[in-house]
Amino acid sequence: VQLVESGGGLVQPGGSLRLSCACSGFPFSMLPMSWFRQAPGKERELVAKIISPGSSTNYADSVKGRFTISRDNAQNTVFLQMNSLKLEDTAVYYCYLRYLRQDYWGQGTQVTVSS
Repeated sequence: VQLVESGGGLVQPGGSLRLSCACSGFPFSMLPMSWFRQAPGKERELVAKIISPGSSTNYADSVKGRFTISRDNAQNTVFLQMNSLKLEDTAVYYCYLRYLRQDYWGQGTQVTVSS
């Protein structure tokens, strides 16, 4: 199993970023995928989750209406579109999978929101 995130960076408040997580080594289209984040000094928290099939989604209250999780089953990729970014969105963002009773994490991608 491999989860490889990309797309992080430095952005001003109110800006947008799109994170990607390229996945391999498991039946991607059949499994839920999630994005978590961890800010300095804080616990890792669930940001968004997408179920497949059907692609139903769940979001943390703090990002509802601003972030959108989606997936491309043909490309084995999950995305996180982040709009109207706030200072408090600064964190390392991780792609997450639960598969065969094991937890898998990507290496993380840094998102920094700063003026």
